[in-house]
Amino acid sequence: MQDIVLETALDWRAVAAVADGAALSLSDSARQRVETASRIVAAIVESGARAYGVNTGVGALADTVVDRPSQSRLSRNIILSHACGIGPLLDARAVRAIIAAQIANFSHGHSGVRPVIVETLQAFLREDCIPEVPAKGSAGYLSHNAHIALVLIGEGRARLKGRPTSGAEALKTLGIEPLVLQAKEGLSLVNGTACSTGLGSLALARAERFLEWADAIAALTIEALGCQAAAFDGPVLALRKSKGIAKVGRVLRERLAGSGLIEAAKGARTQDALSLRSVPHAHGAGWDVFDFVGSIVDQELASVTDNPAVSGTPEAPLVSSEAHAVAPGLGQALDSLSVAVSQISAMSERRIDRLVNPLVSGLPAFLATDPGAGSGFMIAQYTAAALAAENRRLGAPASLDGGVTSALQEDFLAHPTAAANKLLAVIDNAEQILGIEFAAAAQAQDFKVAVAPRAKGTDALYRHIRAVLPTYADDRPLGWDLEKARDLLRRTPPPGI
Repeated sequence: MQDIVLETALDWRAVAAVADGAALSLSDSARQRVETASRIVAAIVESGARAYGVNTGVGALADTVVDRPSQSRLSRNIILSHACGIGPLLDARAVRAIIAAQIANFSHGHSGVRPVIVETLQAFLREDCIPEVPAKGSAGYLSHNAHIALVLIGEGRARLKGRPTSGAEALKTLGIEPLVLQAKEGLSLVNGTACSTGLGSLALARAERFLEWADAIAALTIEALGCQAAAFDGPVLALRKSKGIAKVGRVLRERLAGSGLIEAAKGARTQDALSLRSVPHAHGAGWDVFDFVGSIVDQELASVTDNPAVSGTPEAPLVSSEAHAVAPGLGQALDSLSVAVSQISAMSERRIDRLVNPLVSGLPAFLATDPGAGSGFMIAQYTAAALAAENRRLGAPASLDGGVTSALQEDFLAHPTAAANKLLAVIDNAEQILGIEFAAAAQAQDFKVAVAPRAKGTDALYRHIRAVLPTYADDRPLGWDLEKARDLLRRTPPPGI
């Protein structure tokens, strides 16, 4: 995997690549920006000018002055007190994504951490040292980042090349001394939107794979049910203006090109049910939202999200208290992608029902090879319906949750991290629903072999799943098959035509 070099900013694809194992290095100019910002903070400390989080407390303690001998202790105490996440641990990819986004924020040159902090975070990525970060407990961005910072100072816990260990032992194994934080460094390490942008980047990568598979699997179902493909003709879809609709229409036409099953069903009905006929519209809307959210995450990664921001020069330092660590736009965007993915997976569940329902499918009841003695995919549809219902509940916007913290000082919360975690949970469910449709569509295709040949594009999909899943005959626990189908979607892109 190619390493990522940070020049001026990362985009979400670069963050996702680091999550998948790429190393991250800084260009000379990026390193210089970090060094200059560190010197600016040192100059502020030397001057004694009041600066939030440098020589004052944080949150509601912003007006409490911290004397110079206590400023290093302030930084350490911020890490210890803010590391109060709870719940299950984030996986390694998620933590790597957060670290990548954090390095990107520091590299803008307005945070003021010393280069050694960035270098140690880079070492974590390079040496597969993954701090243990609880998934829950962040109203904005603080607790996740604090748990990563614990390991920098020799506290907390980590997994070093997959082996659980203490933060102190991890540093010792890597030959790194625990860092003694200087003024502002504790605040910078917990501040900013690295958590939500990192998790958002990871979610975008998974959402893109999900959308690709959703388009492909829908084509397999459309063919198995003998749909009227004229609804997907280019000139017809062009009447509704949407890049996403045009994109999905092209995929369906390519996947279904030359299908004997589609030709055999031509004219069999005037129009199909909306879960089939409006695939370009629902999936296309998802692609449009995906593109928008990608632009918002990239915008966030290109932005300074530290408070305060330092600027100027070491000779003429400036410090600005602002609200750049608050990210309402990011929370709203991630919420919108949750809705889009939830809707597409709900439509997938409706197609599953049409595949298994003998009242509309024209196929054996519940796709059973021996209906009556066997239930086939009857209960698989129940599973899909339950997951779709859960996604509807998760579709409520986290960005509207609100809340008041820090003695009324932080009386507006945008919840971008909650929105990112919720989006990842929605994608988990959506991938499984789509895996069920994949397995059911392949089963339906088994009953159509004698009718007419499949298209080349759908046959590639059929062969892809049949390489790991034989036809289901009520001869094994079906849940295992459904998980294997889901894992296919997670591991690989749809096979080419």
